[in-house]
Amino acid sequence: MNYNLTKTLLTMTAFLSLASVQAEQPNILWLTFEDTSAYEFACYGNPDVATPNVDKLAETGIQFMQASSTAPHCSPARSTLITGCYATTFGMDNHRRRWNTPAGIFYPEIMRKAGYFCTNNYKTDYNTTRNHKAIWDECGRSATYNSPKRKKDQPFFAVFNANITHMSRLTSVTLEGRRDFAAKGLDPAKLKLPPHVPDLKETRSDYAFHLEGVQDVDRWIGSFLKDLEQRGLLENTIILVNSDHGGCSPRGKGFPFESGLRVPMVLRLPAKYQHLSKLKPGSQTDRLVGFVDVAPTLLSLMGLKPPAAMQGKAFMGPYEEAPRKWQFGFRTNQEKHYDPCRSVSDGRWKYIRSYLPMKPFNLRNAFQWQMPSNLAWDAYALKHQSPEAGEPNPAWMQPYQMKPAEMLFDLSKDPFELNNLAGDDRYADILTKMRSAVSKHVRETRDLGFFPPTTKEKKKGVALYDWVRDTGYDLEPLFAAAELASLPDASSRDQLISYVGAAEPEVRFWGAYGLGLLAERGELTECPAPLRKAVSDSDSSVAAAAALACCLAGETKIGMDALIQGLATHRGEAKDPFYSALETLSWMPSQQATLRAYLEPIQKTGGFPAKSISINLGDQSLESMFGQKARKKGILVNKDLRDQQPMP
Repeated sequence: MNYNLTKTLLTMTAFLSLASVQAEQPNILWLTFEDTSAYEFACYGNPDVATPNVDKLAETGIQFMQASSTAPHCSPARSTLITGCYATTFGMDNHRRRWNTPAGIFYPEIMRKAGYFCTNNYKTDYNTTRNHKAIWDECGRSATYNSPKRKKDQPFFAVFNANITHMSRLTSVTLEGRRDFAAKGLDPAKLKLPPHVPDLKETRSDYAFHLEGVQDVDRWIGSFLKDLEQRGLLENTIILVNSDHGGCSPRGKGFPFESGLRVPMVLRLPAKYQHLSKLKPGSQTDRLVGFVDVAPTLLSLMGLKPPAAMQGKAFMGPYEEAPRKWQFGFRTNQEKHYDPCRSVSDGRWKYIRSYLPMKPFNLRNAFQWQMPSNLAWDAYALKHQSPEAGEPNPAWMQPYQMKPAEMLFDLSKDPFELNNLAGDDRYADILTKMRSAVSKHVRETRDLGFFPPTTKEKKKGVALYDWVRDTGYDLEPLFAAAELASLPDASSRDQLISYVGAAEPEVRFWGAYGLGLLAERGELTECPAPLRKAVSDSDSSVAAAAALACCLAGETKIGMDALIQGLATHRGEAKDPFYSALETLSWMPSQQATLRAYLEPIQKTGGFPAKSISINLGDQSLESMFGQKARKKGILVNKDLRDQQPMP
């Protein structure tokens, strides 16, 4: 496949390469829900939850055991779904940030041209400034396959999304007012917790709360099955059911582990369409299927040839392709923290590459940290910074420490990725092979996720994707800089200094960060002059990375003054890099005394960042993170039983 796409290839004229369609095209109903891992369904082995409707679909349909959301957040995952390409290719990878993107890349436009009535009820959540609703015949809370606007016998493609299991169900701050989940067979004390989370009462309560939502989702799915049957549509409609990414338990949603990427996915083909799959009804398949593959598969099931520009592989229908060898994943940020990671799996071996390893995985996300389980885990980690607290569980402390640049897991023995094998010489060949696979994939897909968010708009109103191609921008130096900065050694010093002097701010960022990593390891004997100068860089990502490096290289005053000034004077996303750098330092035992000396000016900057850093340094309690207003709202959240919406 040619990934060096020109702007012309992505216009609808070239995008619309349609084959002759089947005599009777199937309807397709796509039922999605949020924030739920595969292991949280009974048909995927969970003994504590009852999901009879999804179980029945699995028994009569096809159950995908290796389905991946490709990204562990809603918006980049959905941006991948809507295009059939990795969101990183179009610069749509930053969660909750909309960017200018190229025209003609959304698959419903193809379906509508082919005669399908396309509806979406109602979530879009694509990281683009383009009109989210215009690509559908109907998009909103009333959009349905039963619309009077659909012509008689017109095939439909209908998407419904339930937020019943969305993490907001759990963001209550407190356990006060929680319902008795045991009455629904979900006694928190008896649940089998996944091993990647700490066994704390808050974690158990949040898990029970979430599984209650899973059971509610199952009933919601059942209402659609009943509606299709009553309307005589069940045997004319292909049904696809899946979550948008991994679950709500800490280190799930937002994280590049299987707990954030692996999703339940079941597809039912009526008898008249079973010839569209090589798999028999009731089958389980270990075929690697990612969200990037869904759009071309949907088109193939309709009898439409997927455009060559799509990067996914159809896994059913007349245009089915050979199974993929590698399952790729990505995450670019965790709310305000730019923290790109890329992953690859062959089904057994899983590799994660972290390009900013100094940043712990559990840098705070103000939304997710409203879950009592996240707050309780923080309390555990902060307590065990002190030797007096006793020996902590290493797995429970890992997310609060510097990340390894490379992680390798044997999923057949370690499905929750707790035993990193990257440093074990016995697996050196596997590590090298998977490192190479990620490096190659980044280049083939022309990954734009290595531009920090502050550097992504090169020309006002022009998509970064288009700008890169219009200007002939060479991405190779950027990829090389990111790779070197995340795995430098003492011999990398001069190259990293040259990056700090580059014309492009995105390259300067990686040079500054790489020097900081050398300094943290004690491999930078002095703070280079270009690094000291870079704390005043016009791009805040570069300035913050340089200031962080200066702090670690012994130029504490230069670094801390720049970080505090940046936190105090910048606004919006330009402020985020300074907060992220300071919180990174606050989790380093070697830097905590320095930060305490600067705590008063940090606190004067105000807001969540200052409070978060103060908590890490022991100057404020965790209880102060969210005030009484949030707690009162949380008590209402604990009592909330969500409506079964949207309905057909």
